[in-house]
Amino acid sequence: MITAEELDLLIQQTYKVENDFKELKQSYENLQQTVENIVEFLPNAIWIFNSDKSVFLQNSQAKKLSHLIEHLKFGDEDYEINIESKSYLIKSSKYKDLTMFSATDITEQKRKENLATMGQMAAHLSHEIRNPIGSISLLTSTLKSKVIPQNIPIVEEIQKSIYRIDRIIKATLLFSKGVVANKEPFLWDELKSRIIESISYYGYTKEIKFILPKEKFIINGDIDLLEMMFVNFITNSIDAIESSNNSKGLVEISYANDGEFHNFSVYDDGIDIEKPDELFEAFKSTKLKGNGLGLVLSKQIANAHGGDVSFEKSGKKLFKIKLKI
Repeated sequence: MITAEELDLLIQQTYKVENDFKELKQSYENLQQTVENIVEFLPNAIWIFNSDKSVFLQNSQAKKLSHLIEHLKFGDEDYEINIESKSYLIKSSKYKDLTMFSATDITEQKRKENLATMGQMAAHLSHEIRNPIGSISLLTSTLKSKVIPQNIPIVEEIQKSIYRIDRIIKATLLFSKGVVANKEPFLWDELKSRIIESISYYGYTKEIKFILPKEKFIINGDIDLLEMMFVNFITNSIDAIESSNNSKGLVEISYANDGEFHNFSVYDDGIDIEKPDELFEAFKSTKLKGNGLGLVLSKQIANAHGGDVSFEKSGKKLFKIKLKI
């Protein structure tokens, strides 16, 4: 028979065990919450699977990438998954009956690696092509002075084609080594004259009217780079007009000064741009003739002058160019 003292002691022990259980449960919940917070804090997707491959724990990034689960391999090796134009690096580790996977988006890293490789290859090819193109250019100049007048237009077409190739080579080499602006003050009229001369070498078949700013102002910048930038925009406009059904075309560059930036707007009435999201991606051209570097370099040139380039379409398509005063 249990005495009153023994019963009281038993009750006290029961309360103690219950309190210990509550504290242990609370500690476990706190630990679980801490683990969940840590997993949630991680920038990459994290899954933890039970031995039966059911999900034990996952963070919000993993929930967004739930379509990757079917591609996960239960092993210790690291590997890549390429799906829906994205690349992911998959890592896994095992602890007792649990397996953890992490997925890191390496799309941008892969893109930069591919761009670097393509840039190196393009730069090498450009160096190889530059010398024979220079020789051909000299020979055509000599040929133009010796052929009969009826054949001069043929030689001029050859020169225009050489000019196109030379522009591509210059753009490729500039892209591979990076844009550095050597700034000096000069008059807009000086740059405008160089732009007009460069356009005259660019072949086109339609009647195109060019309107350039008539304002007189000084730009502090690299005149060679800025000439390339403006010519890039104008030749893009020429190609857009050439691809349209119109017999005539208009390319207009307007100017405004807000006290902090030289602001230029480039407009043409050629065909619309099909993929505006890809305009400033290297080696992704939105036209048949392009090499995908013109607008990328133009943006880099504007950036090197403390400005930027943007595209907007509200009624008509406009490229906006800002250059720091």
